[in-house]
Amino acid sequence: MHWDDTSEQAAFRDEVRTFIAERFPAGYRPDPAAEHSLEPEDVWGYNWPVDRFSPDPDRRDGARRWAAVLAERGWITPHWPKEFGGAGLSSFEEFVLHEEMMRARVPTVNGIGAFLLGPTLLEHGTAEQKAEHLPPIARGERTWAQGFSEPGSGSDLASLRTTAVRDGDHYVVNGQKVWTSLGQYADWLFVLVRTAPEAPKHRGITFLLVDTATPGVTIRPIEDIRGATPFAEVFFSDARIPVRNRVGDENRGWYIAMTALSFERAGIGATVKFEQALKRLVEHVRANGLGPDKAAVRHEIARRYTEMRVLYNLARHTVSEQAKGGVPGYEASVNQLFGAELAQRIARTGTAVFGQDARRWDRTGQPLAAAFTHLKFDAVAATFLGGTTEIQRNVIATRGLGLPRS
Repeated sequence: MHWDDTSEQAAFRDEVRTFIAERFPAGYRPDPAAEHSLEPEDVWGYNWPVDRFSPDPDRRDGARRWAAVLAERGWITPHWPKEFGGAGLSSFEEFVLHEEMMRARVPTVNGIGAFLLGPTLLEHGTAEQKAEHLPPIARGERTWAQGFSEPGSGSDLASLRTTAVRDGDHYVVNGQKVWTSLGQYADWLFVLVRTAPEAPKHRGITFLLVDTATPGVTIRPIEDIRGATPFAEVFFSDARIPVRNRVGDENRGWYIAMTALSFERAGIGATVKFEQALKRLVEHVRANGLGPDKAAVRHEIARRYTEMRVLYNLARHTVSEQAKGGVPGYEASVNQLFGAELAQRIARTGTAVFGQDARRWDRTGQPLAAAFTHLKFDAVAATFLGGTTEIQRNVIATRGLGLPRS
């Protein structure tokens, strides 16, 4: 398939590059000691949802100024209609914008709110919900986190047990969510709750919008294998959530959630991150040698480059389907599965180059700042973040290939 830019896309790509060069805040620099949040569009050294509350005034000011200049163009939510703060860009223009931001190593803004919740509200939200929630996301003023997974209800999400009981104009919510990415930095959550305990498990779920300042909502960070805290657990204790914050009909939340998950990004962020990591690795081995097993390492690096280009083409295929008006279905699972397993293979390839040095965690004074050692730890979670490998294969088999469920 031929993926060269059209003349219009090439002109837009140049516009984006110029914009980044001229408008990215000069004082907003990477933090070399920071661990990113494991999301595919993270840029090493930046974590925008965290940076906007940083005690470092330069980092805090830079994060907020960057959101403001992106919002001027509608580029926080580029594919949204202009009436809600978007730019009305085509799917390919949005793809180019994020590709160039990743290549320039500048952070994207407001990921979960902009790319999961926003499109879901555009399709299923009331006029009041759109007016209340979409403009603050588009301005970079309100961040969101996803409250789906629970202890014992991760891959089998429909088995969730957090309950919501109707009490007049409110739902009273009790239960727990876990592995909530950057939940401790979120202003709002979108959560799945069980409103009909006796119904079949997919049919008794409701989709709610929750202000994290609501009494009865407690958020606690979770430390991961690296010592970082990219996740949180959320506890609900008689939290009263207004009925007006329900998206769609009661007991139909599972179908709303499936819409939200279909809006996962095409995967360009992971592709560019892998490309840059491999480029740095090749530069290092050219300068320092490949070690005793040169042929094997050279072969492995070549395979990783080939796989990285496959991932790029998968991303372009997904965005081409969006451009034709389709909603990504099993294609998102193909991207997720291939990208997750590739992250682990790239980490193994990189650490093989460094031998015993790959055991060193401290970035200071280490080759490539111990980047592949840290990537190896990051990649441990890759094959279950956003849905386990087994779930992704089942989706591909049943929805993509039409195979029977049993």
